[in-house]
Amino acid sequence: MKKMMAITGILLVLVLWASGQNTEKSDFSFGILFMAGGRYDNVRMCVASDAGVKGGPIADIMFITRYSLSQNHAISFNLPVMRPILFALFFEMLQFEPEFTYEYRKKVKENLAFVTGPGLGVSLHYGPGYESDQENRGESFFAMGPLISWQFGLSFEGPGKMHSTAGLRLFYVPLFAENRADGTVLGGAFQYILLF
Repeated sequence: MKKMMAITGILLVLVLWASGQNTEKSDFSFGILFMAGGRYDNVRMCVASDAGVKGGPIADIMFITRYSLSQNHAISFNLPVMRPILFALFFEMLQFEPEFTYEYRKKVKENLAFVTGPGLGVSLHYGPGYESDQENRGESFFAMGPLISWQFGLSFEGPGKMHSTAGLRLFYVPLFAENRADGTVLGGAFQYILLF
C-alpha cells in the first residue's frame, strides 16, 4: 500500500510539473477531471453503502494529460488521484483505475463541440468484499480487471488551449479475484473536465 501511495505521489508531481511547462507550441494539454455517479458492484466494499449492498455512489478527481492528434481527434491519460489517496489513508483499501481515452470532437458552432469516444484502462482493488462495511470488515483480497468506458458530452472552448467539457461517462469492469466468483461493475457518472 505504501509503494502504491509513493507511485501515485510521484506521478502527481510529474503531471503538475509538466502542466507548468510552456506548451503553447505543443500538442499536449493538461487538466483536471471531476466525476460523480453510481455503480452496481458485486465484488468490492463501498465505503458509502451498508454491508451486503452491491454498489453505491462513486466519485473521483483525476489529472489528465491530453495529446491532440488533429483538430478533431485526441488521446488522453486519466490518472485518478482523490479516490486512491482517500481510500488508502482512511479506509485501508486500494481502488485505482487509470485509463486511456480516445476523443472525437465535432464542432457544433464557433465555441461549442460535441465530444464522444471510448476508454480503456485497468481496475485494481485491494480490500474487503461487498458483504462488509466499516464496522464489520471481512478479509481483504486483491482483484483486477479491464476498465471499458464510453464518454459523450459538450465541450466549450475558451481562450488559448483552455476549454471545458461536461458530459456523461458509462463504464463496465469485469473483476477477477483468486478464490472468488468473477464479478461485475457497471455504472455511469457525470463528469466535468477543465483543460488548460
